[in-house]
Amino acid sequence: MMLNFTETLLAMKRVFQIKIYAFTLFLVLLALASCVKKTDASNKELVLNNEETKEKTALPKKQLSEDFKTYWYAGDAEITSYTLEQARYGEIRNGNSVLIYVTEPFLAGKQVKADRSNPDNIPVLKLNATKNYLTGIYPYSVMGSTFYPVYDNQHAIKTSLSIQEWCGHVYSQINNRDTFEFTSHSYFEGEADQNLTLDKNMMENEIWTKIRINPNDLPIGKLKMIPSLEFIRLRHKEIKAYDANASLNSKDGITTYAINYPELKRTLNIDFSTDFPYTIEGWTEDFTSGFGPGAKQMTTKATKLKSLKTPYWGQNSNKDVILRDSLGL
Repeated sequence: MMLNFTETLLAMKRVFQIKIYAFTLFLVLLALASCVKKTDASNKELVLNNEETKEKTALPKKQLSEDFKTYWYAGDAEITSYTLEQARYGEIRNGNSVLIYVTEPFLAGKQVKADRSNPDNIPVLKLNATKNYLTGIYPYSVMGSTFYPVYDNQHAIKTSLSIQEWCGHVYSQINNRDTFEFTSHSYFEGEADQNLTLDKNMMENEIWTKIRINPNDLPIGKLKMIPSLEFIRLRHKEIKAYDANASLNSKDGITTYAINYPELKRTLNIDFSTDFPYTIEGWTEDFTSGFGPGAKQMTTKATKLKSLKTPYWGQNSNKDVILRDSLGL
């Protein structure tokens, strides 16, 4: 009988242990469920906060005027030629420059021209700016491309530069993402391959497209500005934002936007028509040309020659060569 009583006590103990285990498991599961709910709530709150922040930081699209739509969405590009007096290696070189402005859809992610229509495409005003001149026996060919949102509500999405001459060629690019991402390739040892990030500041390259959209919104006074990729490359300067002074003055139907970089001893003056479509009439650039003891302050000058509105991308046959006469090229 004593044995049966002992067995009964052991059985009761096992049942009690099982109940304690089950209760503990229940409390653990309850705690986990509570954590999951709190995590879900926290995640939802985080998403809402992010969306709210995104809405607050997203700049509004500026209204496009009817004049802008009529001029820039007529299915043409604006091509303007200029006579060029380029300071290089301490001498003035005669050549030509062409500015090609055209609107197109742009992909924000890949940062290239969109192949097809999509609500997420960003409409941009693209500028392809070319220069061609000789330095003695060998030629220089310079081209810069800038893609600037027509809504004038953010920095250029991308700007790039290529230079070809008989010593070699170079390429550089700035992509507008969380920061400015700079990439460069060159045949010079000290500049071979570079990848770095820059704080977002106004870029000189985007000024030329901003003028065509909304010159009244140009930055004035003391500011930080990243000089043109062309200047940085040809003068072998560090790519960064430099202290600058900018001003805007108008006279006799022409407005001049001037940027002075004290540290670089360089001043750029861009002349454009005061009234829409704010055509670029010419520019001057004062800077030190040449290297070493022979370096001296000189002035590059571009003077408007002729302008043409035309869909040039479809004019690529031999019979279309005559159109270059319309540009004085």
